[in-house]
Amino acid sequence: MKIVLLGPPGAGKGTQAKVLAKELQILHISTGDLLRQNVSAATVLGKQAKDYMDKGMLVPDELVTQMVNKRLQQDDVKKGFILDGYPRNLSQAKALDVMLEEKGEKIDLVVYLDATAKVILQRLSGRLVCKSCGMNFHVINMPPKTAMVCDNCAGKLYQRSDDNSATIKKRLAVYSKEVKDLASYYQRENKLQQVSADEDAPVVLEKIIKLTRHPAFAGDHGL
Repeated sequence: MKIVLLGPPGAGKGTQAKVLAKELQILHISTGDLLRQNVSAATVLGKQAKDYMDKGMLVPDELVTQMVNKRLQQDDVKKGFILDGYPRNLSQAKALDVMLEEKGEKIDLVVYLDATAKVILQRLSGRLVCKSCGMNFHVINMPPKTAMVCDNCAGKLYQRSDDNSATIKKRLAVYSKEVKDLASYYQRENKLQQVSADEDAPVVLEKIIKLTRHPAFAGDHGL
């Protein structure tokens, strides 16, 4: 099964994608992880992306799309995948369709995690991120067992500089503009389903799992 998770910053895409991937026994592909891996490995694409990142600029669609395309060519995606962070706009969505069409495949389900601004502000303003593995924690909702130490790899936790009220509101405004055409695109294809992400993570996960089992989306995948 091939799933796209959409949602504003703080909606819980990364958290849900990791758990859902284990539940469905398919691959979780995060564009944030892809970028970090390519930069760390100093690949050709990684070096190009780093130039933009070092200048505080967004990595262009073409570069991100090439990274995703390369990842989708690997054998471990054959059972299916969950895309987290891609596509971010209509151009990327169309590029993704082309990538999959070349392999005789398609996206089965697109889940939009809809969270209110109040909940997003509360989540992001208390978010802690591991410098080593990128795992997320929260000072209230999901605190680490040891203060400022990652439960997963014992790496150091930190709070992102852009996780403040003013910057979060700007990020939400930008995302709102980006996602409008994207959501309409998938809605026209009858693939888009909306789930309230304001509830606790296990509740949200169960709703997504039910969608994957619906005949309209599960198809012949047996999920």
